[in-house]
Amino acid sequence: METKKLISGALTIFVLFVIITQPVKAADMVQIGFQGISDAATAIGEFMTELVR
Repeated sequence: METKKLISGALTIFVLFVIITQPVKAADMVQIGFQGISDAATAIGEFMTELVR
């Protein structure tokens, strides 16, 4: 359990470091992630629509 806490803490510190030192790149990465989720949801919706037809 300690290893999990250590990895979580290190990841949190890394994310904060990137956000503070490179906010534009961090925002771009978040935008890319949300765009990917949106594209996946759209594709699933289209797939389900075609199944119903």
